[in-house]
Amino acid sequence: MYQYDEYDQKIVRERVAQFRGQTERYLAGELKDEEFLPLRLQNGLYIQRLAPMLRVNVPYGMLNTTQLRKLAHIARHYDKGYCHVSTRQNIQFNWPELAEVPDILAELADVEMHATQSSGSCIRNVTSDQFAGISSDEIVDPRPYCEIIRQWSTFHPEFAFLPRKFKIAVTGAASDRAAVQVHDIGLEVVKNDAGEVGFKVLVGGGLGRTPVIGSVINEFLPEKHILSYLEAIVRIYNQLGRRDNKYKARIKILVKAMGADKFADKVNAEFAHLKDGPTTLTPEEIQRASAAFPEPAYETLDDAAAQALLQQQSTETPAFGKWLTRNVRDHRVAGYAAVTLSLKPTGVAPGDITDRQLEAIADLADQFSFGEARTTHEQNIVLGDIRKDQLFAFWQAAKPLGFATPNIGTLTDLICCPGGDFCSLANAKSLPIAESIQRQFDDLDYLYDLGDIDLNISGCMNACGHHHVGHIGVLGVDKKGEEFYQVQLGGNAGTETSLGKVLGPAFGAEDMPAVIQTLIDVYVSKRVEGEQFIDTYNRIGLAPFKEQVYVKAD
Repeated sequence: MYQYDEYDQKIVRERVAQFRGQTERYLAGELKDEEFLPLRLQNGLYIQRLAPMLRVNVPYGMLNTTQLRKLAHIARHYDKGYCHVSTRQNIQFNWPELAEVPDILAELADVEMHATQSSGSCIRNVTSDQFAGISSDEIVDPRPYCEIIRQWSTFHPEFAFLPRKFKIAVTGAASDRAAVQVHDIGLEVVKNDAGEVGFKVLVGGGLGRTPVIGSVINEFLPEKHILSYLEAIVRIYNQLGRRDNKYKARIKILVKAMGADKFADKVNAEFAHLKDGPTTLTPEEIQRASAAFPEPAYETLDDAAAQALLQQQSTETPAFGKWLTRNVRDHRVAGYAAVTLSLKPTGVAPGDITDRQLEAIADLADQFSFGEARTTHEQNIVLGDIRKDQLFAFWQAAKPLGFATPNIGTLTDLICCPGGDFCSLANAKSLPIAESIQRQFDDLDYLYDLGDIDLNISGCMNACGHHHVGHIGVLGVDKKGEEFYQVQLGGNAGTETSLGKVLGPAFGAEDMPAVIQTLIDVYVSKRVEGEQFIDTYNRIGLAPFKEQVYVKAD
């Protein structure tokens, strides 16, 4: 992980002091609401339905245990004892007092964290694959490039007030786990035939009111030019993006209106002025960033012996075997594994985590995983470097803490925004729908038989729950003051990204468990051996699902 130097620390502390003064002036009536609005947004502070919400940046999802314990302290002393993992790998506090937000930011600065640019019309937190640096299918570790982009974009004077928010995601693996195709800029770190590192660049993706899959505008950009090329893209957007209508202000609207080829021409013309200039990356700069991600003190382990031990333990303890199958994945280093801690037990809002659980994760990470943890797009936590011969002991320690629910990738490992229970933008509640579906599908053996299914729920068209790219997507809508739920099918956030299609008229909240059950019943009746839900949908299309759901609804 990147560690602050004296300049980083000074900048962050000066920003905290600046916002403290702005907050005091606002509370004293010296700043109007419209004057305070951009100031609080650029410090991660929203005004939600019931209280302020503070969004804290977690760059590319990585946290050390000192930071985890500080987040626990903030949750306990400034909030209601918990926080929330967002779909962009950040941490959100839902109940801070406005007057205390500067104190929270000061405490975050003590552990090299901040909320700068976690909101507002600027370049937001750079996200990546939660298994970056450890995955066996990785081509290049994307984290050093994420860090370089983060440092370039934070406090960039030219891009402080863009037409709208701007999100960048980076992946370096064969399988896309960062959803790069639905970001304003998506970057795939690749190698050419000569073994040189570069980037495949996609622009104009995004969800929300107008979902769009990004367009490739550069198949191979040499790594040294990445900042110059990003600067060219954002400059064109800053110059030509709409500012008269916030619903049409995202870069995806500009790219769609111009056409990807013409947009690329504009970018290339701007890039010609920047190429080989001051933002060109040198080998020394890339090495400096890479040095922030040193190889942990891995031991040379007998992987075959560890696998044999796991097989024996799984046979003797079937519950451990289920967890091993669902929550543990391969590591690039022999004898190690990555573990996903599920934050989706039924009855708990997906992604919510208590102060005591944060401290428990810190303890587990210190004991088993070199003192680091990772937040995920699916609103879970990953410990990335656990010895295989210690997995059984880890599982035994995680179970009483509520982290060993063996449901990763299943229907109940759903993504869900806070919805109408918290968000002032929401049209409908999301959390009760999530819980009702989880209770409908409470048989783990049945879930395992169903296989991998992505169920995503959003409370409004802003799509914070990424419903457009769920295999099953649920969108809360308002009809004459009543809450209803529209269902979409066929979305996919992976390498083969696709946008879901609307099934038909929306359903009442009380109908949703039965609706999802009917969709699953159609899948089970139509699938062929080896097919996952999305495969069956792609083969048979929307019609069979629609026919059965609305027949039963009638």
